[in-house]
Amino acid sequence: MKMRSFLSLVSTLLLTACPILSAQPLSPAASQPTVAEAQAFMDKAEVELLDLSNLAARAGWVQATFITDDTEIVAAKEGERVIARTTELVEQSKRFDALNLPPDLKRKFLLLRLSLTLPAPNDPKLRTELTQTAASLDGSYGRGKYCPGGDETKCMGIDELDVRMAKSRDLKELEELWVGWHKVGAPMHDRYARFVDLSNQGARELGFADTGVLWRSGYDMTPQEFSADLERLWKQVEPLYLELHTYVRHRLIQKYGAAAERPDGMIPAHLLGNMWAQEWGNVYDIVAPPLAPQTYDIGQILEARHTEPRQLVGYGEDFFKSLGFAPLPKSFWGRSQLTKPRDRDVVCHASAWDVDNDMDVRLKMCIHISSDDFTTVHHELGHNYYQMAYRKQPFLFRSGANDGFHEAIGDSIALSITPEYLKKIGLIDKIPAAEADIPLLLHTALDKIAFLPFGLMIDKWRWEVFSGQVKPADYNKAWWTLREKYQGVAPPVNRSETDFDPGAKYHIPGNTPYARYFLARVYQFQFYRAMCRAAGYQGPLNRCSFYGSKEAGARLNAMLELGQSKPWPEALKAMTGEDKADASAMVEYFQPLLTWLKEQNRGEKSGWTVAPDPLKAK
Repeated sequence: MKMRSFLSLVSTLLLTACPILSAQPLSPAASQPTVAEAQAFMDKAEVELLDLSNLAARAGWVQATFITDDTEIVAAKEGERVIARTTELVEQSKRFDALNLPPDLKRKFLLLRLSLTLPAPNDPKLRTELTQTAASLDGSYGRGKYCPGGDETKCMGIDELDVRMAKSRDLKELEELWVGWHKVGAPMHDRYARFVDLSNQGARELGFADTGVLWRSGYDMTPQEFSADLERLWKQVEPLYLELHTYVRHRLIQKYGAAAERPDGMIPAHLLGNMWAQEWGNVYDIVAPPLAPQTYDIGQILEARHTEPRQLVGYGEDFFKSLGFAPLPKSFWGRSQLTKPRDRDVVCHASAWDVDNDMDVRLKMCIHISSDDFTTVHHELGHNYYQMAYRKQPFLFRSGANDGFHEAIGDSIALSITPEYLKKIGLIDKIPAAEADIPLLLHTALDKIAFLPFGLMIDKWRWEVFSGQVKPADYNKAWWTLREKYQGVAPPVNRSETDFDPGAKYHIPGNTPYARYFLARVYQFQFYRAMCRAAGYQGPLNRCSFYGSKEAGARLNAMLELGQSKPWPEALKAMTGEDKADASAMVEYFQPLLTWLKEQNRGEKSGWTVAPDPLKAK
């Protein structure tokens, strides 16, 4: 996956700005608090928070890069401290609710109330149970392996399985890999159900109906408005997805025959080159346009040059430097995990870390010299540069304008990885002819567009689980109902409630909200178009590279420095001049491809048939 960040319990807590304060006895005048007292309360919270959050970040880093029972316990304990203090502080802050506070202070109190992605019960015993359950779910995923034929000498973690899924074209092997990995979820089912109950109890004690409502409240609009806005954005891009789905399905049937052809028009999930069928770029060789002009493979170029992981990261750093940003700190290079250690289990899922809320930023990856990881590096460094840009803000404002912004920054940079850019940095000798645009756009769409419905349905499933609309006995059924509805993909083998396929996707056991990734797909094209305009570019949007443009960098930095100090529409306007999320930039970028796909799909049946939702019939 190309969009990864903050993927452990503790790091998620930290990056959502968790405030901490020691319990203090209330003064006799507590019934009539003043604005000055509210300011003093918040000031003390932010000072103490900095120290405690740094400790939790370090514990989370050790857990993610050295998975053992001991590191899980330490990370859980530090996470528990964060949650306990935050919960206490939210309760204490209620005495200031009736005050007419200055705008910045009022926003801090709002962010305080919304700061926990993992709300926990006030009861210490239940809080401990929740944090330990969360850490164990995270660890179960990190330790998960599939051993072909039960041979423990051939076991593979998800990092190795990703590579095999991407490269294999053997139907039997693809099915075995898919089924083998998805077994990792089944043992999580009951723990996850308990996790949901405990988290919901914590959310209710904070004043929210459930954890999903709490999550949807963090977007400067009501939860209902946020859900509706996601659907509005999806409708803008759905026609492009339908054309892509139709084209890819047809080409897969040409490749695999009956194994790829279903009467309902869905695509078997294991045939799309990715364990979760969330991005399809790995099957480009199957769906490439006939007689397509020769283009390039960045991964092959880098491999031929014997590129090392550190050098790969250097390409991303150089792009940001070309926009006027400073080099990465020396500590970044000494403390990041760029390759998979041979002597221990780690969470290879790429993520960017801000360990001290200042300049100790780090990258955690198990880098492969590939086109995917070349793009992922640019994405993850976007997080790190965002973190450094807002580090001078007050603590509660040291976060993205919303979590989708954080995910979009690096991807907007990665969109600028055009032939022109690659020629400038010496990775290719000449720019492919204009007719090569369709293959390049198709390759990009297989990841960017194919991801959209997946990015939408993950949290739709989770919101239904948190709300109680979906019960534990129906977890897997509801998961596949949504995947079929939005993605038009189906499992390669029959699934039942003895399976827990959501657990095979990291962000579920890792408790990482996912709507951010859908939003990031939209925002990144808005950001990209704005930076292209700032750079003075004129021409087809998909050919723009703002590499080397200090003007584009200044526009980007103006937004990054704001952090979360302003509502996200204001931050968006600082960058783009627009105060509303809009997928028109994405549609503009892919317009040449959309025209081409419609021509290719002439005579083909578009879409798929979805069976009635069995849960709604209950």
